[in-house]
Amino acid sequence: MVSILQSVHRWAVPVKNQRDRHPKIREGVMIGAGAKILGNIEVGIGAKIGAGSVVLQPVPPHTTAAGVPARIVGTPGSDKPAIDMDQHFNGAGFEYGDGI
Repeated sequence: MVSILQSVHRWAVPVKNQRDRHPKIREGVMIGAGAKILGNIEVGIGAKIGAGSVVLQPVPPHTTAAGVPARIVGTPGSDKPAIDMDQHFNGAGFEYGDGI
């Protein structure tokens, strides 16, 4: 697992009283350049995030999410796209995104 900390602070709430607000990136995830994952969000095993996407909801394992805000647009071509460097879009069976 990888944790990525954000440069976001809720000034109205003391830090010691704030709950976990950092994204959780699971094994084999590929995150495109400039993508933003905001909040206490889990990106499931083997998922892909499109470049420039803004992820505001959890991303299920083995799905591809893209857009602003990000939504499910397909499935990766491999189980671990980060390791296989699977950068291709496979939108077979998905029409206009199925949402997150």
